[in-house]
Amino acid sequence: MVFINRNSEKKNTSGKRRTLLLVLTIVIAIAITLSLSTLYKFIFKPNIKTPDKGCFSLFIPTGADFEAVKDSLYSNEVIINRNSFELTAKIIGYNNIYPGHYLLKDGMNNIQLINMLRKGFQTPVKVVFNNIKNLEELAGRVSDQIEADSLSITTAIRNDSSICPCYFIPNTYEFYWNTDAESFIKKMKAEYEKFWNETRIAKAEEMNLKPEEVSILASIVDKETTKTSEMPRIAGVYLNRLKKHWPLQADPTLIYALGDYSIHRVLDVHKEIDSPYNTYKHAGLPPGPICLPSIAAIDAVLNAERHKYFYFCAKDDLSGYHVFARNINEHNRNAEKYRRALNKHKIYK
Repeated sequence: MVFINRNSEKKNTSGKRRTLLLVLTIVIAIAITLSLSTLYKFIFKPNIKTPDKGCFSLFIPTGADFEAVKDSLYSNEVIINRNSFELTAKIIGYNNIYPGHYLLKDGMNNIQLINMLRKGFQTPVKVVFNNIKNLEELAGRVSDQIEADSLSITTAIRNDSSICPCYFIPNTYEFYWNTDAESFIKKMKAEYEKFWNETRIAKAEEMNLKPEEVSILASIVDKETTKTSEMPRIAGVYLNRLKKHWPLQADPTLIYALGDYSIHRVLDVHKEIDSPYNTYKHAGLPPGPICLPSIAAIDAVLNAERHKYFYFCAKDDLSGYHVFARNINEHNRNAEKYRRALNKHKIYK
């Protein structure tokens, strides 16, 4: 007779189940570990590769969607693994697209990138403008550096009767890239108020000039010379003429009135133009600035050299510097030397 040990069978079956359960547990644990490891790599592994391991400027226009963001990133080849980027964006919930300028650093991971974008942590841009003749040129220069286009900036300026060209002082400013035209103008007004501090206002008042008048005179000084060291002396000449109620006789105002910036030699025929900017015909300051004056020129007017010069003309060595005179006879001699130098170099207009 054969005896079957039921208890032994139960023990074997139970042992097999425990072994199987242990194996399954280990397999699941490994799978979870691998999944977590893969997920970790997807999310936290560096996924930004910038040119020369520097920084990449990502510009997201107003109204852009996620597809537009991806297109910009992919076309510039700064994303290493596109699938991991898109998966992370989906997991985190990158739904609200904030426009602006974002600075991507080499080695950033998906979490860092997407958190920056979804929270709108953009980096300001430097807006630089100088050597500007008029507001239209200003609008064009600024629109190359922020999102607002030149038409919207020009229109906003024209629609605001309180705006003076003097508000736009050439310098370097910080703006968010997605700044609109109205916000640009508002900030420039604030910068103008900041520039005209108590010290500058006091100096202007000592000369019986308003800040706008200082800027008008500074614009003429700016166009007379590129030599900063000469600016206070040239400003002094014009202030002496204003005190005497003499016409300024500033050649740059004629060029502005004519609108011909190719003129290198002002002739008598140019002095006949009928314009309030003709400072040969009209005494006092012209009605507005002939360019956006530099800070150097404004401060040169406010700190003008005190002297007895009433005339000046370019030196005959064509160095860009000027020679100054106290009376018309001295000036005519200097002017004749300069005319001969122009003729020698065949500069007739």
